[in-house]
Amino acid sequence: MENLLAPHRVLDLTSRSGAFCGKLLGDLGADVIKIEQPGGDGVRLGGRHYQDCADPEGSLDWLAFNTGKRSITLDIETAEGRDIFLTLARRADFVLESFAPGYMTGLGLGYPELKRVNPAIIMTSITPFGQSGPYKDYRATDLICTAMGGSLYIVGDEDRSPVQISSGQSYYHAGAQAAVGSLIAHHWRKKTGEGQHVDVSIQESIMWTLTYPLIYAYAGGTVFRRAGNYQQRAGGMRYRRIYPCRDGFVCCALGVGLMVGPMQARLVEAMDREGMAGNMAGTDWRSLSIDEVPQHKIDEWETAMAQYFMRHTKAELQALSLKHRLHVVPVRDIKEVSEYEQLRHRNYWARLDYPHLEAEVTCPGQYFTSGEVGGRVSRRAPEIGEHNMDIYQKELGFSPDRLHQLERNGVI
Repeated sequence: MENLLAPHRVLDLTSRSGAFCGKLLGDLGADVIKIEQPGGDGVRLGGRHYQDCADPEGSLDWLAFNTGKRSITLDIETAEGRDIFLTLARRADFVLESFAPGYMTGLGLGYPELKRVNPAIIMTSITPFGQSGPYKDYRATDLICTAMGGSLYIVGDEDRSPVQISSGQSYYHAGAQAAVGSLIAHHWRKKTGEGQHVDVSIQESIMWTLTYPLIYAYAGGTVFRRAGNYQQRAGGMRYRRIYPCRDGFVCCALGVGLMVGPMQARLVEAMDREGMAGNMAGTDWRSLSIDEVPQHKIDEWETAMAQYFMRHTKAELQALSLKHRLHVVPVRDIKEVSEYEQLRHRNYWARLDYPHLEAEVTCPGQYFTSGEVGGRVSRRAPEIGEHNMDIYQKELGFSPDRLHQLERNGVI
């Protein structure tokens, strides 16, 4: 398969907050060189490790977000390291970084300096609040970014504190939007020959996922309410969306009206065949308005549905849903998602060999398909400085003696 970015090179200086951007560009065929500090990127030391090993090469964070990349070590804070980086930048198409605003400029490696050695360079900066504004110098974790971006507030039940979705969500969104911004700048470069400085705010990337709640607030004049497992109705009434079953959970909201009333009727028929419909049988679900039903009646119907679901497994309920066109969907756990036949059919998963771990590791693969080009994971995450010889000696022509000196001086 031909890859879209195969001729182009990326210098990736990002931490965990921006690593996803480089991974996406690498999956599209770009030659992504991950530049680690001597001794390895700090990401390797945190989080879970493969089979709980202490080896920094087994960091699951590293394995997840650095596939498709090559690794070199380089201390850009040293004068020699800065010069080497500028040499690499002359041959590169993209530079990705996630340092605090002003850090790269302070080293003499900001966008104006990079543009002087390579007018076509695209520099993409990923920071919590962007390169400008009163918050630009504030530091922030993923949790802070989701809180400041608004997504944390709307997750969870209304009568409890907000709930974090999972670690890294803001980083994934920011990385994806940074890749999009980099490719738009690349399109401009193809037309004009000019590079760009792409400025990505993690907070703003989160807000882009909240288009509906923001419109709800600004156009409707009200705050989007936290719903959790319940959908709010007029007058403070509510109805459920998630139910436990014999081996997990299913998603199913009480359905009334022209659109979903017929599906609710078929669900009640299925319940009635097992003698579990109670007084739900005979209800005209198509013409019923949910706002006309008292809460105690909603609760009574939902209790009957909950008892029916608890009699069955997720697989049984999915089979019933497909057979009778019901609105019951299994809530899959991560193991079930990894074994899902639809994803296997689309060759979604990639298995990569890690010799130093003596294992094959399965990871998410292509994120879109196309008749001519596509994205795919073609390279495992690299070991620390695995490609130093390829870049420094074979490409830049450094002698073995110079490499040894650079290593002794802590530059690589």
